[in-house]
Formats: sequence, structure tokens, C-alpha cells
Amino acid sequence: MDALLSRFRNLTVLIVVVLAQLIYLGYQVRANRDERLIRVWAVSAVTPMAGIVEAIRQNTIGFLEDYFILLDVREQNRKLKADNDRLRLQNIYYRNQLATAEHARALTIFQAQTPSKTIAARVIGNSTVASAKAVFIDRGSTSGVEQGMAVVTPEGIVGKVVSVYPLVSQVLLVTDPTFKLGVESQKGHVRGVLSCDGLGKCKVEHIQNEEKVDKNEWFYTSGEDRIFPKGFPVGTVVSSEPGQGMREVWINLSGAPGGVDEVLVVLQGVHQAIPPAPAEETATAKMLPPPPDDGASKADVKPQTEADKVLHQYEEIGKQEDHVYGGLGSNLPNFNPKPAPKTTTAPAAPANAAAESTATAPPRATILGAPKTPASGTATSTATPAEENPVLPLGAPRRKPATGATTTQPAPPRP
Repeated sequence: MDALLSRFRNLTVLIVVVLAQLIYLGYQVRANRDERLIRVWAVSAVTPMAGIVEAIRQNTIGFLEDYFILLDVREQNRKLKADNDRLRLQNIYYRNQLATAEHARALTIFQAQTPSKTIAARVIGNSTVASAKAVFIDRGSTSGVEQGMAVVTPEGIVGKVVSVYPLVSQVLLVTDPTFKLGVESQKGHVRGVLSCDGLGKCKVEHIQNEEKVDKNEWFYTSGEDRIFPKGFPVGTVVSSEPGQGMREVWINLSGAPGGVDEVLVVLQGVHQAIPPAPAEETATAKMLPPPPDDGASKADVKPQTEADKVLHQYEEIGKQEDHVYGGLGSNLPNFNPKPAPKTTTAPAAPANAAAESTATAPPRATILGAPKTPASGTATSTATPAEENPVLPLGAPRRKPATGATTTQPAPPRP
């Protein structure tokens, strides 16, 4: 077989090629496609490799691009962080400068308003003793500061000078346990001694239980300690309760002695009057006055039109007869009431003169619905019911009096 194939090798290859061509032609006819088989095989073999190469290229290029972009972003973030830190420090610096300027301005205003002679100083350090509450200020004996002088702020008291040096002074804060201060309440002028425990809690001692000290009441310096002038604010009452023998009054200092930067040293103190307590505000709400009564409001309004006049007349009739319009069980009011007869008394006259006056006097006009009254002591006129003017409802036709009325007059008395 091998010898046959080697002998007819060319023929065998030709036959194989022809058969493959026939098979490919049959495939093209059946699939209705005009494509070369070699191209199909080449594309099918190259496509997976091309996809792998393209994926590697995209990932490599994308990684490199992301890497360089990230490097740039990191640099930008570093610059932005540095700028942010710098601006933050500047903001803190300017805020401190503004607070210092505002506090210095407040000190200047307070120094101009207070009658005591003061000098401004700056806190430059704290005491080296851990148990003592003291600070150092940049004013000493060369500026006129002496031992025992008071140190204050516009908000309240700070402490007193305990040591004086040429350029600096040591100030013992009011929060030190050994510091004592005479105080006086604003409302009842109750006097006591201020004492702190070193932890920020201050108490007013030596106040009897019978004394009245309200919550949120202000305490001021009393001047009895010969250090602080009278009238400087100390703090407000946090709690006031009766205790064993003495009243327990705890206050909150208004000056914040441990956190001040600028202070005033009182060189020559002048006592001031404690400001009066503000008036207590009532908790009741302001209410409007009550509205006027319906009758009073209606009485003030004068009727303007004919309808208003009729309505006013009906209301007056209803009030006189105790009638409630629209009420159940109420009788109908009489809208045409008869007016009360008017009687007049004339002076006595002779009989003859009275007779003559009645004979010659013209007939008087009568009011609609009013009864006829006889003349005083002379003559009486009698008329039939048809001649009288009856009371008619509104809108009804009115009749004229009959013409055949007769009037009888009695004869005059004989002389």
C-alpha cells in the first residue's frame, strides 16, 4: 500500500484536492454562500488570536493611562490638601485676631465707662504650681501695678494680684480654693462670701435660710473685701436651697477667669451702685377688650334708609313686648300699639268763659289711633264707633270719617 501511494503520490494528491473541491462546491451550493474555504479557515484560525492580542493591548494601555492619571490626581489632591490646611490655619488665625480685637474694643469701652482707673494687660503664661490657679500678666511695678489690686474684665471678675515684678505680675484667680470674695445679691441685697472648690464650682457662703435668693439672680461685688470695688458683676444663681444652718447658693461665674486673654488691672477703685433688678414680666398674655353688647352696638347705629327705620321700629316693639324673633313659643307682637293718652291740666276759669271758649274754639286735629279726650271741665264730644279712627295694620286702606256725626253739648250752668 505504501509502495502504491508513493508510486501514485501526485495522482493521489490530485484526487484528494478534486474531492475536497467538489465537497466545498456542494457546501457552497447548499449554504448559498460565495466564500472561499481557505478564507473561512484562515479567519477562523486567526480570530481567537486577534481577540487575545486586542484584549492584552487594551488592558495594558488602559492600565498605563489610569496609572498616569492617578499620578496626576494624587498630585492635585496633595496640592489641594496643602491649600486647605493653609486656609484653615489662616481662618483660625484671623478668627483669633478678630476675637482679640473685639475683646480689646470691649475693654476700651468698659475702661472708658467705669469710674475706676484701670490699665489693660495681657495674659502671657500660667503658674507652674499645679495646685494653684494663677496666671502671669505683662504688667508690673513699672506700670503702677501693686500687690492686692483687683483684676477684672467687662464680663466679670478674674482675680487679684499676689506677686509683682518689674515687668510682669502674678494673678491669683477667683477659682482658687484659697480665694475669698464678698458678694451681694441684686434683688434682696443679701450679702455673702464667694468660695470656689478649684473645679469650677462656686458657692456663696454665710447666707441664712431665711434670706430670699432666687434662681438666675445676679450677684455683684460688695466691696467689703477691700480688693474689688462695689458693683462689678460676679455671676448668676444656679440653685438656691435651704441647708443645714446656712443656705446653699451655687452660682455660675460670668467672667470665665481661666480662659481670658486680656484683662484690666484696677489701679484706683471707685465703688458703684448695684444696678436695680429688672421688673418681673408677667406670664399672662395680652388679651383684647371684650366686644360691646349687641344692644349697645345697635343703639349707636342710626337708621339711614326707610327699611332701616322700619327694622329699628320692629326691634323696639319686640323689646317692649319681650318678643324673640324666630323663637319657638313666642307670641306675635302687636306692630300697631296704641300710644298712651296724654292728659293736660288747664287753669280754672269761670263757667261763662269756659262755655264761650268751647263754643268758639275750632275743632282740633286728632292723631291716628289716639282716643279723643274731652276738654277740661267744659264739654264732651261723643262719637259713634264708625266715626273713630281705628288702628289699622300697615298697608291697609283707611276710610274717611262719616259726615253725619252729631255732637251734643250740655247747656251752660245757670248763673
